[in-house]
Amino acid sequence: MFNQIRIIMLNTTSPTVGATLNTLPSDDVRQILWRFSDRYELHMLVQAARGVARGPVARLVAEGARNSHDWTPEKASLLPAFDESGITAAFLDPDQGGFIAGPKNLALALIAFELSWVDAGAATSSLAGNLGLAPIHERGTPEQRQKYVAGAAPVKPGENRQQVRAAFALTEPLPFVGVETGMLAGKVRVADWPEGAEPVLHVDKRGRFITNMSFANVVTAAVDSGDPRIKGSCMVILEQGDPGTWDPGTPTKKLVHQLSSTCDPVFNLKVPANRIVGGYTVKDGVIIPNYSHSEIIEAVFRRTRVTVGLMTSAKLLSAVEPVILYQRRRFRGGEGAPGTPRYELGIQQKEDALHRLVDIWATGEASASLGFEAARLFDQLDPLEKEKDRILAEKKLTGRAALKELSKVQQEALSWLRSGGSASPSPLVSFVLLDSLANVLCPACKLWNTGHGANLMREAVSLMGGYGVTEDCPGFLGQKWMDAQLEATYEGPEAVQRLQLSMTMTNDLFLAQFAQWIEEMRAIASERPGTGACTLASAMKLWLWTLQHIQTAKDADGNKLYHKTRQGVTFPLADALCWLLAARQFILDAIELETRGPENPAVAEGLAGTVAFYMDLCHTQTARASGEVGRVCAEIVYGYNRHPAWTGESCHACYNAEDLDILEGIIPGIAGSARGVADVTEAGEAHPRKAGPCVCMTGFEEFVRLRAKLDGCLTGCRLAKDRAAQALTQVMTREALDYPV
Repeated sequence: MFNQIRIIMLNTTSPTVGATLNTLPSDDVRQILWRFSDRYELHMLVQAARGVARGPVARLVAEGARNSHDWTPEKASLLPAFDESGITAAFLDPDQGGFIAGPKNLALALIAFELSWVDAGAATSSLAGNLGLAPIHERGTPEQRQKYVAGAAPVKPGENRQQVRAAFALTEPLPFVGVETGMLAGKVRVADWPEGAEPVLHVDKRGRFITNMSFANVVTAAVDSGDPRIKGSCMVILEQGDPGTWDPGTPTKKLVHQLSSTCDPVFNLKVPANRIVGGYTVKDGVIIPNYSHSEIIEAVFRRTRVTVGLMTSAKLLSAVEPVILYQRRRFRGGEGAPGTPRYELGIQQKEDALHRLVDIWATGEASASLGFEAARLFDQLDPLEKEKDRILAEKKLTGRAALKELSKVQQEALSWLRSGGSASPSPLVSFVLLDSLANVLCPACKLWNTGHGANLMREAVSLMGGYGVTEDCPGFLGQKWMDAQLEATYEGPEAVQRLQLSMTMTNDLFLAQFAQWIEEMRAIASERPGTGACTLASAMKLWLWTLQHIQTAKDADGNKLYHKTRQGVTFPLADALCWLLAARQFILDAIELETRGPENPAVAEGLAGTVAFYMDLCHTQTARASGEVGRVCAEIVYGYNRHPAWTGESCHACYNAEDLDILEGIIPGIAGSARGVADVTEAGEAHPRKAGPCVCMTGFEEFVRLRAKLDGCLTGCRLAKDRAAQALTQVMTREALDYPV
């Protein structure tokens, strides 16, 4: 992570000139791009998940199972399929019945990607069980982990137990549900507290849009205190069979993700206090949960949001082959004999159709690159976070004292970065460095992948013509487009991600690393100009200048620009950052393929053409990202200044033609030069027909220079798009998709 620049520059081989893409990317190519070519257990997991997705899941969709809101026996047949394939156990540690040691963020991301390639509802049905267990996994007591997380392992022959099927109940049946996760209507009270014995709690919770409720037997529910004997909020584990009401509720009449069960449950139960996730202490007769509900969901969502982002990436990449097949066959059966361009290429004779498909493919690759990088980052961060907790516990630091200690470590990390990172960082320094990146990459992945991804899925559907909105559209593209709309709201709508980004992207540690990334892109551009890295570096520099400028700048009325309430400033700048992060990681992945590809015989043949195509996709994506950044930054930098009007105060740079003629005798040449840079009123004429004098750029010279440089850096980007489009007309595809339609 920290020495990425040096690693990248070891191989400076350029792709073979004239080489082009022969076949669609193979599993071996993807394993290199996403850095798991050396992990055999993940190869097997991908194949197992793909077998379920393109077998039982695809058959259910093709047979119309999405047409029902109810959880049917046919849909329920997916649960044993998940169990038998190893998908269920992938979340568990080996001592809990799993088969993957260590962090599992990348593993779960790959499962979600494979299932969503066919249907995101099936992916949600699988992942929601993990989400229900995640509060216990991240913050539960050892006893809770052993009982519930280990209990989720598939039942083995001869075992006499009920398998745990979990659900996560956070949101409430309030207006605009899901917008504010801090508002909890669910309440927890003390029902009974025998002297010397453990308290019994009364939990009253009504959930909204809760996944897995048709079959869940364990629920982790977020509740707020409704009793002075309980402090704050917490999460509580509920079991089917607890005394009271366990009502799964009625199915939600959703238009999307119909292969998952979604209901509005009602719980009114009595449970022992040891069900509080993470445990509790008692002080002065008050139960104090060790973790509030917000502390728990922060630990959970910062990981699971990445997985949801990749669900939309899978949709985009899965759309490429169906669109190519449709485009080429569009006119067959009509005029045009085999061998003619009309017969062989169909719509691919037209540049527009090809360019739009290039945009879809490039976005899919960039969003997958960003998502899988975030997943790998959390795999690195997880053990460091545990080590951080251990060190702070040894020092008996909690609350503000712990934050103060980490603040000192952050200064150490900044010094380490400025020194060039020559020595190995301490565990705490490594933690704060990676944590500053995770706090940005997680919301960025969720925001950009699902938000922009949903827009590009509409493009994919439109490229299928009327076929795109039919139930039997190859690749189920219409359903995937609709599903993407829900993924954009999962685990916090887009405004939540933008708000988090507006706070985390100003972290000094992140910005220090971001500045290094600019130099990294410059170095790459010197060896691989075809990647668009030069363009991206210029866009990153422009974004960074804009961020630094608006943190001290004020608008025309004297109000501060960068403030959490000025979302017209902070939110667009957060969006622009997402484009940069995705494009950067796509470039790094393409270089990884170029560097590591020759080591794999299955990839080496045809590698030059594959790399050349990926470099052109990178160049195309960086150009689009840079255009978005330039637009956003220009609107923010200039847009909050009042345009000058035709007033005496604003016309200090205006001239009459007569004035210039008089000055010509004193300053030769001014009559001609001033007409090029100032507003000049000719004899007998009024002011030009516009709002007022031209805007004065005083104070913005550096921005003007950076913006002009960025525009110039776009040189060659459309040639790269032309090459990528041409490759789409030549790439070999299968005769049919490998799952039923």
